[in-house]
Amino acid sequence: MGIIIKPLVTEKMTAITEKAGNRFGFVVRPDANKLEIKKEVETLYGVTVVDVNTMKYAGKSKSRYTKAGIVKGRTNAYKKAVVTLKEGETIDFYSNI
Repeated sequence: MGIIIKPLVTEKMTAITEKAGNRFGFVVRPDANKLEIKKEVETLYGVTVVDVNTMKYAGKSKSRYTKAGIVKGRTNAYKKAVVTLKEGETIDFYSNI
């Protein structure tokens, strides 16, 4: 399927996971909907998904000054999904390392 691009392991998402205990973040394809995300997480990790919250982030223009002049660029747009699992279930992202 390929709806999930990668798990989101940041300081903010780790704090949310530690506080709630059953919420995990993923970067997903921009055209994916909540039902597709739920199905993909359940098949990949073998857990029961209770709720899915999605957020769309727009790309931003960035510029910096260097010796060669101004360098302009753009960050990518992406979609983030925060998945709430059934109480007592968890996902271990580090088991394959």
